[in-house]
Amino acid sequence: MCRHLAYVGRALAIRQLLVDPPASLYRQSWAPRLQQYGSMNADGFGVGWYAAHDPVPARYRRAGPIWADPSFTDLARVVRTGALLAAVRSATDGCAPGEAAAAPFGAERWLFSHNGAVPGWPRQLGKLAATLPPEELLGLEAASDSALLWALTLHRLRAGAPLDVALARTVLEAADHSAEARLNLLLTDGTSIAATSWGDTLCYRLGPGSVVLASEPYDDLPGWVHPPDRSLLLAGPDGATVRPLG
Repeated sequence: MCRHLAYVGRALAIRQLLVDPPASLYRQSWAPRLQQYGSMNADGFGVGWYAAHDPVPARYRRAGPIWADPSFTDLARVVRTGALLAAVRSATDGCAPGEAAAAPFGAERWLFSHNGAVPGWPRQLGKLAATLPPEELLGLEAASDSALLWALTLHRLRAGAPLDVALARTVLEAADHSAEARLNLLLTDGTSIAATSWGDTLCYRLGPGSVVLASEPYDDLPGWVHPPDRSLLLAGPDGATVRPLG
């Protein structure tokens, strides 16, 4: 399992979102409060962010725990952004280790993360993987369930599907092949955020001209909303919509 977070709104220093809050994603790497599977997230981390006037996000990923990387805290102190997606990883059995397997995955203007697991990987999703064009399957960033879910989502995005539709179709198709799968997905294009709640915790909070979606609240202030399981969210600075999945 993992913990992840996405934000769109006014420009902030990365540390204001990921490090400074009392129950920040940084702290969730060793002390998550709501995580249902596993107790630590020390198998890698990453953050992707958007610079002003550039639709293609930058990414910083590492194979080790976020707390062991002094370069990250230095970067988080000085880099400001109006949109980001970040994750800390607890690796799933049978999935590849290393930096390439750490979210966020990315291509073109999109960033993606998976909080969950597909039991029986890769056997359970073999038939689903075979639906991808060979060049896309061979181009997986890592041999992992998350990387395959990203490839399936990306295929739909490139075919013109909106964020929420691409996520919904990927989750429902994956669930058809693996009934026990946990499929909390997070996707952004730097302007909007789509997410699914399927087997683990998810919440969001709206602020003045901003929205944050996360696996769990990073503080105890009011305003956090916890959608029901098997929900699809589409959010932006002006609001959020939640509808049932499946």
